[in-house]
Amino acid sequence: MKKSTIIGLMILSVLLAVPVFAQNNSQSSGSQTQTAPATATPAMTKADTATGKDPLQPETHEGFWGKVNPFARKKYVARQTQPIRDRINELDELTAANSKQIKDVDSRAQQGIQLASAKATEADQHAIDAGNKAQTAQQTADKASTRLNTVEQVVTNIDQYQPSTQTEILFKSGQTVLSQNAKAALDEMATPLKNQRGYVVEVQGFSSGNGQVAISSSQKMAESVVRYLVLNHDIPVYRIYLVGMGNAPLPSAAADEAKPKKRITGGRVEVSLLKNNLEQLASTDTSQQQQK
Repeated sequence: MKKSTIIGLMILSVLLAVPVFAQNNSQSSGSQTQTAPATATPAMTKADTATGKDPLQPETHEGFWGKVNPFARKKYVARQTQPIRDRINELDELTAANSKQIKDVDSRAQQGIQLASAKATEADQHAIDAGNKAQTAQQTADKASTRLNTVEQVVTNIDQYQPSTQTEILFKSGQTVLSQNAKAALDEMATPLKNQRGYVVEVQGFSSGNGQVAISSSQKMAESVVRYLVLNHDIPVYRIYLVGMGNAPLPSAAADEAKPKKRITGGRVEVSLLKNNLEQLASTDTSQQQQK
């Protein structure tokens, strides 16, 4: 009985040892076949990993059941997978840090773009302002050039007076008093001269008779005209040029040399208004100031 029991146990042990031996042989052969191509692949280093740590190494120790233990407990599984979870957590932290850095770089890039755009807009505005100032300066220069030309023309012709209007005052023989018609004619000529510049009044008296008597009579008639202009129209005396011509030929008769020179009968005063370009310059200044 004992012998049969011993023999049965030996047979059972042999039967149990055969699959274990076969499994070990298959695993050893598989590991040999796996190690062959592994030698061709270079091993990973710390520089090759995202975390800068050594790569995780699989557990090479195999128990009775091989790599897969059907009776493994939760603690064993948690202990085996904990390094993987730690490495995953580290990778998540690195990913979050990289995302934050990317966002920071993008934010700084957007700020830089906005600042560059603002600087470009400011530069454009400065360019527009400079263009407007240049245009204004050109307009000012054109106006100054026009005014300079006008002033040069006025200065050139400042002593060249041109006849503007002419009035004839008649006197009865031997009289020097102005008639109402004479005063009305003088008022019509002198009223527009108020506050004007660049004019002179030429008063020439003519009288019948001969010699100094005619000259004195013509002088008195001309003086009566000057007196009326000064007292009633405030024309400055320095703008009036008076001369007694006596019985000299009239200017209209003197201008026509083809006709015989005729002498005057009675009394007569020729009042001529002559102007230069100063009044034109003053009117130009006034219009320019109104435009400003």
